[in-house]
Amino acid sequence: MGITLITIAIALVCFLLMGAVLIQNPKGGGLDSTFGGGSANQMFGAAKSADYIVKLTWYLAIALMVLCVVANYFI
Repeated sequence: MGITLITIAIALVCFLLMGAVLIQNPKGGGLDSTFGGGSANQMFGAAKSADYIVKLTWYLAIALMVLCVVANYFI
């Protein structure tokens, strides 16, 4: 029962982590800056949300690591 809940939690954290990584802006600019996406983010105030998404990505990565260690303990 316990390992099943941990496995479900790992899957949920993995999906959330994938979403958080895909939402982030690339650090190198990429195509977003070519088409003027950088100025649109500054104009609409998305810089604060970018900081939140980076923190969320770190928290989800740490949670995934902890859940994997705990799951390994139960096996």
